[in-house]
Order: sequence, then structure tokens, then C-alpha cells
Amino acid sequence: MPFGAFDRLVNLLATRHRLLLIIAIAITVVAIRPSQRLSFDQSIESLYAAKNVRFKEYVEGKSWFGGDEFIFVAYTDPDLFSDEGLTGVERLADRLEGVAGVEPHTIQSLTKVLDITRLPFFKSRRPELIEFSRGILLGVDDQTTAIALRLIDAKTSPVTRAATLAEIHRIASEQRLPTLVVGEPVLVHDMFRYAQEDGEWMGWAASGLLVLVILFFLRSLRAVILPFVIVQCAIVWTKAVLFQSGMQLSMVSSILGSLVTIIGVSTVVYMSLFYRNLREELDREAAFRQTVRVIGADIFWVCLTTAAGFGAQLSSHLHPVRSFGLTMVIGSLLVLVAMILIMPAGFLLGLERGKLSAPRGERQVNASLQGLANWVLGHPRQVFAACGATVVLGTFGLFRLHIETDFSKNFRSDSPVVRGLDFLESKLGGAGAWEVNFPAPGELDENHLEKVRRLAMKLRAIRTDQGSALTKVVAITDGLDLIPDVYLLSGTLEAKARNLNRIQPEFIPGLFNADAGRMRIMLRSFERQPSETKQQLIDCVGEIARSEFPEAKVTGLFVLLTFLIESLLHDQWTDLILGAIALVTIMSIAYRSVWMGIVSLVPNFIPIVLLLGGMGWLAIPVNIGTAMISSDTMGLTIHDSIFYMSAYLRARRSGLDFKGALQHVQSEVRQPLLYSNIALILGFLVLATSHFVPLIYFGVMVSVAIAGGLAVNLVLLPLLLQFGERFQKSTDF
Repeated sequence: MPFGAFDRLVNLLATRHRLLLIIAIAITVVAIRPSQRLSFDQSIESLYAAKNVRFKEYVEGKSWFGGDEFIFVAYTDPDLFSDEGLTGVERLADRLEGVAGVEPHTIQSLTKVLDITRLPFFKSRRPELIEFSRGILLGVDDQTTAIALRLIDAKTSPVTRAATLAEIHRIASEQRLPTLVVGEPVLVHDMFRYAQEDGEWMGWAASGLLVLVILFFLRSLRAVILPFVIVQCAIVWTKAVLFQSGMQLSMVSSILGSLVTIIGVSTVVYMSLFYRNLREELDREAAFRQTVRVIGADIFWVCLTTAAGFGAQLSSHLHPVRSFGLTMVIGSLLVLVAMILIMPAGFLLGLERGKLSAPRGERQVNASLQGLANWVLGHPRQVFAACGATVVLGTFGLFRLHIETDFSKNFRSDSPVVRGLDFLESKLGGAGAWEVNFPAPGELDENHLEKVRRLAMKLRAIRTDQGSALTKVVAITDGLDLIPDVYLLSGTLEAKARNLNRIQPEFIPGLFNADAGRMRIMLRSFERQPSETKQQLIDCVGEIARSEFPEAKVTGLFVLLTFLIESLLHDQWTDLILGAIALVTIMSIAYRSVWMGIVSLVPNFIPIVLLLGGMGWLAIPVNIGTAMISSDTMGLTIHDSIFYMSAYLRARRSGLDFKGALQHVQSEVRQPLLYSNIALILGFLVLATSHFVPLIYFGVMVSVAIAGGLAVNLVLLPLLLQFGERFQKSTDF
């Protein structure tokens, strides 16, 4: 921007600050309602790319056999097989069948199975029917039972999934015996619920803690209120823009408030301290004008590089990741808009004491930072050697990373979700529901059914190297074989199928689609298993199924959840590389130097390597909260480098030598960066109180990344700038 135009902008901000504030208030008032109407995409399918093979097979399976989102309402009754016990099961099943969002007439319960034995030809089959129900509707203790509910697809359900689950929980809570509601749909729903609720709550809690920390260090109420107002306005505006664009918040973008807080706090605190230093010699308006003239461009580049860093995620194949990238691009740019509209009034309106209080511990902080800088410049080889060794160690740690697929690990061990899973997995065969489907003739025939029997037997015999096995295998032949051979009534395959349809109308259609020419075998397994065990079991099932039916496919919600993190990680290296290229390009343009562009990236790339490598060495699994930490961090930690290098270049252009420029940076930049980063670190540690474990990981990891970025900037950046100075002198003629 030409100097004249920039000077006119500075004059506009200083003279029209009241009008700009009124505009900001008006925009906020208009944006509040649409921001509150922004919905939250709670579809697990959205976390997969449309071209993903596992996702395509899952969609095909749903189209052939309907959604298989099963929920189990389970409890233990010592008198289960008494008349009173069975009546209680029947009464509960009837109530659950009337819940909106549950597939009608598909409720499975122990009493419905035992009712079949009232028929003359089935009285002798009671033991077989009980064993057939074991592991699904009946526990091994003959006291635990579950009622299996099949949910209507969320897209066609008359009510929201949240409303359906709330009603099921309400009915369960009214039972005389402790009753649990368990299943993978409950896991998925609670994951999204915690991500949304805790994300919102932790955003406010982190902001509140930031207020206290900034107030403690800066001792200025204005410096506290200003970043808080700017951040909250930017968040409201961002949500309103998303709503008007027809977008939704995804689980990935539920941390919008937290990330916008980083951008807003770091920039506003830096400007507040810069302004305070100028106020020692200038009046309010002059100090404000000079603040904008000197570091206004830095603020612009901070917001632009942040937007570019997150913009790299627009290349992802996953809709939620692209949505998150676009959300953060909008949020980053709206922070800049909020600062333009609100900050002038924040500095120029209201009463202000003639002499502003110095930040707490200013003298000690300055002395410590200066001592650190002197030591670093006096020991360059040791610093470079230590950094190099640490990076190598972190790089090797990258190869030790492993993915967490035990979905229950996303919740605290004492949460109702985990307690319910423990109950189901210890007494009723596990919560993992999936299938293997394969081609079938248009009409049932004995040859095909014999292959199905053989496949079912092989699946029941599976024992992986990890000791994992299927807890239940249900094939169409299991139901047909329960029909007794009675001459003229059920002596043929067609007659058995007709009788089975009369007794259990949903059994054959749930396993065989004649029109599509497809059949499936339903599988149950433990949800709480390590990733290697799950993947080995899935691979083993696929290999055995394809030995009988070469076109067999293994799919289901259990499979999607197992490979969910792998799906999220698919594009992360690409996003990281694109983000790095974008940041180097922007900073090279900003500083008119490719070397400076590279220097700005190095101190921000190293913390990412150390962070991920440390996770590998410490055996911290990659979960939903940490899957995108690298690309997220790239756009957040570059702030310090921009402020640092800009102050250094200004000092050099003013005529100071290298050491003098670094001393100037120490007084202008290092101190505010230290205060703002401490505030952010403590603010994000609030996420450690979340119910949702990935948010805990995210909060801790972001705090570590911010601390690492600050440390590398304070230690390594001076040496890189010194190396650049020497290199430039060596190439001068």
C-alpha cells in the first residue's frame, strides 16, 4: 500500500474511531441471531472422503440393508427368567418401540425370541433359541439382558438423533433396575456433543483465564477488555458468515473460539504493550497513530499468514477439514476487521491515567531475556548442536507414532459412556457391530446357503495373533436351521423361509436383498481393543470371506471408527507442506527476502517436529484431537517470528548494528511475546478439564506448541539472523 494511502488509513482510524465502533456494534447486533442458529454436523460419514473405499462400501451396505446403527438398552436382573422378569423385559421393549427415530417393528428382545417357543413346533427348540440369543440379547450369566434398537437413518428420521437418544435415556432412567444405554451410535453422538459443548465452554473458560493472566501481568483493565471484546466479536461474526453461507460447524471446527483467541490475544496484547511504551513520551492519539504506523503492517501479515496456514487445509479430501480450513480463514481475516473497527476506540475512548503502570516483573523479565540473548550469541555452536540433536531425536520419534482406534479412549474412564461399554463388553459380547456382505442369487438355494454356513463356521473359529475373536456371528442359515423339519409345513427351503418370515419378519430382509443380489453376515466384536488387534481382525474376516466369496466386502460402523484417524491423517502431510510453502511465500514478499521467509518458518517448523516426535517417544497415540495438530500449529506459532523479525529489521534500518538491534528487539518485542504466550499457554490448559479426551490432548499439545515456538524464537532466531548477516556480508563485493 503506498505511504499516502496508509497514512490516510491511520488518520481515518484515529479521527473516526467512534463511527467505527458504532459500525462494529451494529454488525455484532445483526450477527448475534444467525450465529446462534449455526448448526453442528454430527455425521460420522462426513469425516471420510467420498472416494474413500471403506466409506463407499459402507454407503453401499446401507443402501442394500438399511442403516445398522444399533443401540442396546441393557441391565442385570437376578430373576430374569421369572414371570415378573420377562414381563419387565416386554414392557420395556414396548416403550422403546414407540420412541421416535427408532425403526418400528424391529425391536429385538429376549421375550420376543421366547414367544416363538409357544408355537407347537418350537417348544423343543427353546435351548437352541436361548443360545441363539446369547451374546446379543442374553448374557453368559443368564441374568443380563439387552433390548436391541435399530435407529432410523439420521437424514430421514422424523426427529434429531439427539432427541431420540434423550428419550431412550429417559425411559432407561425410569426402570427399577440400573439400566444402561450403549452402542456405537451413542459413542458417536456423545463425541460430537462433548466436542460442541466443551469446545464452547472451554473457549469461554480459556478467555476468562486469559483475562486474569493479562490483568496480573499488565495491570491494565483496558488491556484485558480489548482483546476479549475483539475475539468474541470475531467469533460471532465468523459464525454468522458460516450460517449465511449454508455451512455447518464440524467436530474439527468446534475449537474455532479457542484458535481465534490465540490470534486475537497475541496481536492485541502486543499492540497494547507497544502503545504503553509510546505513551511514556506521547499523548494518546499520537501514541496510537505511531503504533499503527509502526506495527500495523505486522498485524496485517500475522492475520494473513494465519489465514494462509489454515487455507492449506482447503486441499483436503475431507469435507470437515476443508470446512475447518475455510472457517479459520474467515475467522483470521475477521480478527483483522474487528481490530480495525474496535481497537481505535479501545485505545482512544474513556478515561486513562496519566502514567500507565509498568507490567509486573518488567525489570526481572528484561534482565532474564537479555541474559538469555547474550548467552545464546556467545555459544552458537552449542545451541545449533543441541537444536540439531533434538530435531533428529524428534524425527525418529515420528516413526514411533501409532493411531488410537479404541473409540472409548476418547472419553474419560469414569464417564457414563465408558461404564456402559464396560458393562456391554463384559456381559453381552461387545458393542462393535459390523458385517461382511457378498453376492447372492435372486432366490435362495441350498448350494449358496451351504457356502454361507461354511463361511459362518470359519468366522466363528477366528482367533487372531492378538487373541481377538468375533463374539457373535449371525447368518441367514442360523435362522433357517432353527425351523424344525415338519413334513408339509416346513420340509422345504421355501417353506422354512415363509415360516421364519412369519415369526421374525425382519430377519431375512435384514440379511438378504434379493433385488440387489446381495447377502450379508452380521458380526459382533469388542469395541475396546487396540488398533493393531482391530485391524488384524478386520483383515482376517476379509481374507476368510473372500476365500468363499471373492467379491465379499467388510464394512460397518465398527470399521469406519477403526480407520477414522487414518482418514483424518490422510491429507495432513500435504496440508503441512502447502502451508509451509504459503507461509514462506508470504513472508518473502513481506520482507522482500527469500532468506527472511525461510527464517520465519524454521522456528515454527521445529516445534511441530519435536511435538509429534515427543508423542512417538512417549507412546502418546494420535487421536481426533491431535490428528491435525501439525497443520493447526503452523498457522499459529508464526506470530512471534513476524513481530520479532519486523522489530529487528526496523532497528537495523534505523542505523543500529546487529547487537544494538537485538537489544532493541528485547525491549520492544520479547517482553510482550512472553506475556501473551504465558497467557495463552495457561488459557489452553483449561481444556484439560474437558470430558472429551481429544480436547484435553488438543489443549495440552497447543500449549506445548506455543511454549516450544516461543522458546525456539528466543533461542534460535537470533542465531539465524546473525547467520544471515554474516552470509550477506560474505556475498557483498
